Amino acid sequence: MISHIKAIIRNDPAARYIEIVLYPCLYAIFLHRIAHFLWQLRLPFFPRFISQAGRFLTGIEIHPGAVIGKGFFIDHGMGVVIGETAIIGDNVTLFQGVTLGGTGKETGKRHPTLGNNIVVGSGAKVLGNIKIGDHSYIGANAVVLREVPAHSTVVGVPGRVVKHKGKKVALEMSFDHTGMPDPLLQKVARLQKELETLRKSKGKS
Repeated sequence: MISHIKAIIRNDPAARYIEIVLYPCLYAIFLHRIAHFLWQLRLPFFPRFISQAGRFLTGIEIHPGAVIGKGFFIDHGMGVVIGETAIIGDNVTLFQGVTLGGTGKETGKRHPTLGNNIVVGSGAKVLGNIKIGDHSYIGANAVVLREVPAHSTVVGVPGRVVKHKGKKVALEMSFDHTGMPDPLLQKVARLQKELETLRKSKGKS
């Protein structure tokens, strides 16, 4: 739990040491550790009961089968859902409304795997048995359905990689969702520019 407390201090500028005990993500992670331990023992009922109790108390739903690494932080965690076969690496941050879910009724590994040092913005959905590479940033409200290489920035619906190894992403990643590029808007702007060029060339002829 110490790594999770350090993650809160490192990533949340509003955090005060005495207030950290009120952060719902700490209770959600603590209860998940217990539920996951019981899940590995293949005990019935109790892991899911603890998971549902954590959901009721914190608004964060983590399936007891999910695997979570060190330094995990959920900022304003209401509405976060993490599926059964999801795997989360070290130093991963999720914002409110994030879903790490499946895409259907398939069995086996059906939820995403997140590498290390990843930020997933508010409302983003990462779906299916896909891998998100280390040091990647998933923009707010993105819907990611395909694998993402390391050192990438993904935005849009469906999610598109708009930056890949442009800059090496450090552990202290930017949390500014407002500056994310919009790939669809960029395409429209290019088409408009091409149309204006064609009109000008037609006028000259």
